[in-house]
Amino acid sequence: MTVSRAMVLERYGEPLAMRERPLPKPGMNEIRVRVSACGVCRTDLHVVDGELPRAPLPLVPGHEIVGYVGKLGDGTRGFTVGERVGIPWLGHTCGGCAYCQSGAENLCDNPLFTGYTRDGGYATHAIADAHYVFRLEGDRPDPNLAPLLCAGLIGWRSLRATGDARRLGLFGFGAAAHIIAQVARFEGRRIFAFTRPGDGESQDFARRLGAEWAGGSDEAAPEELDAAIIYAPVGALVPRALRALRKGGVVVCAGIHMSDIPAFPYEWLWGERKIVSIANLTRQDGETFFKAIPAMDIHTTVTPYKLAEANQALDDLRQGRLVGAAVLIP
Repeated sequence: MTVSRAMVLERYGEPLAMRERPLPKPGMNEIRVRVSACGVCRTDLHVVDGELPRAPLPLVPGHEIVGYVGKLGDGTRGFTVGERVGIPWLGHTCGGCAYCQSGAENLCDNPLFTGYTRDGGYATHAIADAHYVFRLEGDRPDPNLAPLLCAGLIGWRSLRATGDARRLGLFGFGAAAHIIAQVARFEGRRIFAFTRPGDGESQDFARRLGAEWAGGSDEAAPEELDAAIIYAPVGALVPRALRALRKGGVVVCAGIHMSDIPAFPYEWLWGERKIVSIANLTRQDGETFFKAIPAMDIHTTVTPYKLAEANQALDDLRQGRLVGAAVLIP
């Protein structure tokens, strides 16, 4: 194959367009990957809809990439052609800023992000900085691995931010929550799932994955929570989650984008309750997460789409028609 096919964002807020491009060539310390699966993440929606600071176009979205090494660039070490790998959201960091030097590369001042500031995986081929690529071992099918590259990793980082919380509320039960609910249950935590009001299908899904209670986000928790993680991009959920917390509890905002948080009385925060955000991921997050996965026996629920159906997958995500995660199969 001498060309690559890709679903390309050419104008913000408009559908992606299928385009043929020359087969990309890996540069120094890069690899070219033949994409076998790419998850469709809510962050992709924020990129396509122009809700994040706008990157130069055209752009190929997608940052939950599973594929096989096809070509190594000059100087690339540690990978072999044909090896299965995963490409995550964090595509490159500068290595020299104060954040990189202190082990907080997720906060790097000069990063590159896959599918946002560099082309991603809504394509037959993708280029990645080899230093930010994970080996994917085991026999888990490629489509089921894809959501782990962001929904799983951001979920993992957000769960770690809750400390040893035992009573955990999950607001928004989509791709990330359905993975992290299983991780949390493995760790012996109790799960309380909050979905869109009236979404009985997602509530049943949460119960099947171990939630002891599931209801609408407009309902009160049956008991005080030690922590809550908000995956839905809805700022109004922050004060609702605060109201459900015990003193000393934490609300973790796990999305890259959220609507404005409405004003709320200080007394809802008082009592050493906390609100924190999760930004991106580190390579250490990935190493730790993928080492832990086999023991946890995590199952991902995916809906496959052809590459040309990327716009439909994005719309299904936008409209809340998915249970689990959407995955493109080039």
